[in-house]
Amino acid sequence: MQQKSKLFLQALKYSIPRLGKCMQKQHLNHCNFADHYYNRIKLKKYHLTKCLQNKPTISELARNIPSRSFSSKDFLPIKQENEKSLSKNMDVFEKVRTKLETQPQEEYEIINAEVKHGGFVYYQEGCCLVRSKDEEADNDNYEVLFNLEELKLDQPFIDCIRVAPDEKYVAAKIRTDDSEASTCIVVKLSDQPVMEASFPNVSSFEWVKDEEEEDVLFYTFQRNLRCNDVYRATFGDNKRNERFYTEKDPSYFVFLYLTKDSRFLTINIMNKTTSEVWLIDGLSPWDPPVLIQKRIHGVLYYVEHRDDELYILTNVGEPTEFKLMRTAADTPAIMNWDLFFTMKRNTKVVDLDMFKDHCVLFLKHSNLLYVNVIGLADDSVRSLKDGKSVPMTIFHKTDSEDLQKKPLLVHVYGAYGMDLKMNFRPERRVLVDDGWILAYCHVRGGGELGLQWHADGRLTKKLNGLADLEACIKTLHGQGFSQPSLTTLTAFSAGGVLVGALCNSNPELLRAVTLEAPFLDVLNTMMDTTLPLTLEELEEWGNPSSDEKHKNYIKRYCPYQNIKPQHYPSIHITAYENDERVPLKGIVNYAEKLNEAITEHAKNTGEGYQAPNVVLDIQPGGNHVIEDSHKKITAQIKFLYEELGLDSTSVFENLKKYLKF
Repeated sequence: MQQKSKLFLQALKYSIPRLGKCMQKQHLNHCNFADHYYNRIKLKKYHLTKCLQNKPTISELARNIPSRSFSSKDFLPIKQENEKSLSKNMDVFEKVRTKLETQPQEEYEIINAEVKHGGFVYYQEGCCLVRSKDEEADNDNYEVLFNLEELKLDQPFIDCIRVAPDEKYVAAKIRTDDSEASTCIVVKLSDQPVMEASFPNVSSFEWVKDEEEEDVLFYTFQRNLRCNDVYRATFGDNKRNERFYTEKDPSYFVFLYLTKDSRFLTINIMNKTTSEVWLIDGLSPWDPPVLIQKRIHGVLYYVEHRDDELYILTNVGEPTEFKLMRTAADTPAIMNWDLFFTMKRNTKVVDLDMFKDHCVLFLKHSNLLYVNVIGLADDSVRSLKDGKSVPMTIFHKTDSEDLQKKPLLVHVYGAYGMDLKMNFRPERRVLVDDGWILAYCHVRGGGELGLQWHADGRLTKKLNGLADLEACIKTLHGQGFSQPSLTTLTAFSAGGVLVGALCNSNPELLRAVTLEAPFLDVLNTMMDTTLPLTLEELEEWGNPSSDEKHKNYIKRYCPYQNIKPQHYPSIHITAYENDERVPLKGIVNYAEKLNEAITEHAKNTGEGYQAPNVVLDIQPGGNHVIEDSHKKITAQIKFLYEELGLDSTSVFENLKKYLKF
């Protein structure tokens, strides 16, 4: 087998253009989906120990691996073909819903990083890395492998676990809420587990076993948010640790991926538009890696392996549509709101992506909460130069009377080809329960409709995302969802570009805005190549230092550059003191310039003018976004309620069910 693999790799060097095959995703119907993930939902009460009381929840890991493309036909209405299959699925969901409702919401334990390997499940319990037999995973019968408190970190948590093939070792990546730096520990599994090694600043890591049955850990080293170096290490009596690859182009980053059959390790070198993959034979991990295809500007590709064949997914060549998982009989799915979001926060796999084959998705609740995916109305479409229809996702209570008088919170992102996150957040749930309308605008620049949707909203097409956002809000108002005086807008990170731009161009559409770690000074940031991400992100925003066209275009939408004396919505900004991704300096400069413009406008308006509030909340720490910060969540909700003149008593009472104050 080993000789066969070497011959295969040799042939690979010369025959890759003819070896590529496009992957097809396996379908997963809702019945299997529910059965599988119900087994991973724990209904356990929190132990009243300091360790568990402070136990953090894990943010979903941002993956840089595009996994699909779409065509417009994926969003056409779907005919109901098999009501019996749907009924069967509903029985499954009703069963799970009944089980979930036997416990109060606040007693759900959120499962963090978890890996099943062999007959064991490895996960975090309190402040410990533990494992238990798979059949006992829902009990308290587990083996402690490592106490995270030994690392002397402030509230550490595990965000990734990898187990060596023969279960001699387990590696876990550990970090804290206030920093993006991660430490990888390697624990030797024995009667008395012991930490064998510790590596700082590790990003991705995977195990393989060499021809001498020795476990080899491959990992990437991260410095200043950049991953350029790849190492491999062994442990025990034959300890080795060596760097064997360094990416010299600072606009690229490196991450590791083990094929699903664990046969090959891929070294993926990529930026926003171009990738290059090197292959390492899992049976001969000390041999030099084999190049699949040299990087070509604009060509992205990813590699899988099965039965001595490579499956290559790329954005070039003959177009191939990759269908998402469909519901049984291709009919709209109906499930309980609590069940849906409990699943979302208990596993990284569950995502609204799986419903994108459907025009309409209903989420049933006791008071009939529902979500509706819609396109822009004809009149609003005309406001877009190219007539694109922009999907929106809306949550609200259908038993609400006169939606036009209800507060509206609009979410937007629109950058890097990434989907707008609609994961479970306790504050979102309590807002809907309190009568709010939540709207998610999937504007161009994001990844909801594939690579072209991203391309249509980046570089010198970034203003398309702004036009989409404006049209979405106008359409919501036109269809009876709230009104400008009750409309709020929220975004984080790169989403702040569109929000800040809209506040400059059409502030009358909004009453209040909340931003978290927002990117607001695009021009000055992209001209500073000393910042860790500037070179990597030139493909997204452009190069204003060397391209006058890019510079002038960025000036047209950059939030900081376009502040002017006018009436702005009130704005609450959460920033982080040591944020490496969005420099604090740019946010502070934006807030100062905005306040100056507001003051100047107030002087020219006369007495009786009520100026908007600008709140800059700088929190300590070096993380980019701390999703589960109780202080941040309560401050943002308090701000929105005060700006809209609403009573926040009930919403904070409900929020206490989810957040441990």
